[in-house]
Amino acid sequence: MALALVLPAPLAVHAQVPGALTGAEEQVEDDVEEDVEETVEDEIVQEEVEEAIEEEVEEQAGELVLGYTEAAFEDSVEEDVQEDVEEVIEEEIVEEAVEENVEETVEETVEEQVAETVTEDVEENVEETVEETVEETVAQDVEEIVEETVEEEVQEEVAEAVEEEVQEDVQEQVAQTVEESLETGVEQTVEQTVEQNVDQVVVAQVEVAVEERLETEIDDILDAVESDLEVDEERIHREQWLVMAEPEVFEELTEKGYLFDTVTDLPALGMRLAEVAGPSSFDITEVRRGVLDVVGKDRAEVDLNHIYTAGTQLASASEGVTPRSVMALPSQAEATPRIGMIDSSVDTAHPALVESQIESRVFVGKGAEVPEFHGTAIASIIAANSQDYQGLAPGAEVYAAGVFEIDEEHGEIASTVSLLRALDWLISSEVDVVNISLAGPPNRLLEAALGRAQEQDVVVLAAAGNGGPVAGPMYPAAYDSVVAVTAVDSRHQVFRLANRGEYLDIAAPGVDLLHAQAGGGFVASSGTSFAVPFAATAAASLLSQRPDEDVMSLLYESAEDLGPPGRDDIYGHGLLRPAGG
Repeated sequence: MALALVLPAPLAVHAQVPGALTGAEEQVEDDVEEDVEETVEDEIVQEEVEEAIEEEVEEQAGELVLGYTEAAFEDSVEEDVQEDVEEVIEEEIVEEAVEENVEETVEETVEEQVAETVTEDVEENVEETVEETVEETVAQDVEEIVEETVEEEVQEEVAEAVEEEVQEDVQEQVAQTVEESLETGVEQTVEQTVEQNVDQVVVAQVEVAVEERLETEIDDILDAVESDLEVDEERIHREQWLVMAEPEVFEELTEKGYLFDTVTDLPALGMRLAEVAGPSSFDITEVRRGVLDVVGKDRAEVDLNHIYTAGTQLASASEGVTPRSVMALPSQAEATPRIGMIDSSVDTAHPALVESQIESRVFVGKGAEVPEFHGTAIASIIAANSQDYQGLAPGAEVYAAGVFEIDEEHGEIASTVSLLRALDWLISSEVDVVNISLAGPPNRLLEAALGRAQEQDVVVLAAAGNGGPVAGPMYPAAYDSVVAVTAVDSRHQVFRLANRGEYLDIAAPGVDLLHAQAGGGFVASSGTSFAVPFAATAAASLLSQRPDEDVMSLLYESAEDLGPPGRDDIYGHGLLRPAGG
């Protein structure tokens, strides 16, 4: 009974506890749950922020930091991430304000550091590299130095060396800048700023430094090489140099005390030519530099009075072939071709030429003996007009400029002065083309004059030269403004003594050609000189019919391809085949 009385009371009390505590437990559980959720959310947010920042920093730092090792970079990033996370959580940094402040600071720092370092390094590296390249290049073949090697090799090697040095310097500066920028957490701004400043500063510095240094070094090399070369006495009028420039330039030279022995106006070329006597020991390079120092670069041309010859022409043992039998030109239009010749004088009294329209003028010194063989031959191939012998264009108007004279030491020669005066006369005579059947060394004045002729739409054609397969380029044929013509025989084989080279443009008959001989009769000869009148006459005839077109391009397109496919160093574009001929 006692047990029965005792047990009900606890049971009653136990039964009442759940009802009494229900509200408090639920409240506690709710509070605890909210606290847990807030804590979890805070931890999740913190973890997400840490992960996002860590990923962003690692990605940007991986692209920008160029010199760090992976292990060192990760340690640095973890420390930076921790600091950034705490600063973000505690201070809620405003990203836009930070970006503006960092951008200004980074731009100033990058511009100052990159500009100072790159300027010094570029100047030192360009100077050292150009000097080394120049010393190596001058040791190579002189002709290649002057024509091609100096400009190409020096420019390539200098550019490569400068690029490598600048790249290393820029990488160092970028690495330093990035390290400072990581502390602020604005990697994108750093990258953009660095790229902009590197592009502007480095490119500008490199271009200016390389261009100025390269131009100066190349000019010095060309002058030095020319000065050191042993002048070929067979190719110059000794103790004489020439100046050619526009008239106002001569006025400036006169004011500076320059005196000239002989001055000739070249009105068609818009130039003035001066001949100057000089001692046997004078240095043409120093003379040129002195003149250009007064008037400025590219305002005057200074060079020697070079000598040109008609080249080797072989007498043929055969009876020879007439021009019209190896190439017939299309029937001429009503317009009459106007053809200029720079050659020896012409025997206009020859029976084959008395009916031809030939105006001749001589441009040699007073009292000089004037030859007629070569000029008479070329004129007959172009415009002979008799029953027994006819040239390619019997009705053409020919303007023959005689530039050859007999020299006791060198035979038949033409000087640069005579060539310039002859070219000026032909341009003033309004010829369509100029036939030059002679060859010699390069000359600055002649090159400039031929360039002006091209600007006035005068087509100039010249003999490629008869120096043989291994001979160097001959001038004026090798100039870009001149059409270089080589010779072939009746089997379309190249003349055995013809020059080869990239400057060759077209081939024409020039072997065993029958032509008029000064004094009477006919003779057969071979040489590139005799091929030029074929191309010159074809061009002039085409110009008289189609004056507004590029006739040489048309002749190149219609040429018969010989030798290797396409343009080559033996036949140029191929054998002349005038349309309709």
